[in-house]
Amino acid sequence: MTDTDQTTPLNPKATVIVAQVFISCLMAFLMTGIFTAIPMQFQPGWVGAWIARWLTAWPIAFVLSLGVGPISFALSTRVLMAARRG
Repeated sequence: MTDTDQTTPLNPKATVIVAQVFISCLMAFLMTGIFTAIPMQFQPGWVGAWIARWLTAWPIAFVLSLGVGPISFALSTRVLMAARRG
């Protein structure tokens, strides 16, 4: 890795999209794991059910995060600006 690799600015839009891939993946993975384990109580076959649910949930979570992300950033900016004023 050269010095220019470390000092080259990253594309902010690309960074947000890559972050959304990781965030949606991990959240879908954890949420489907929890909500599969609770009713199945770790019975045989729960891992297969978990993975099937995760593979369904991840793309949905990613698409929704692309819409919710900008709304969340806008809301957090408004809240922080209001807190700064008050």
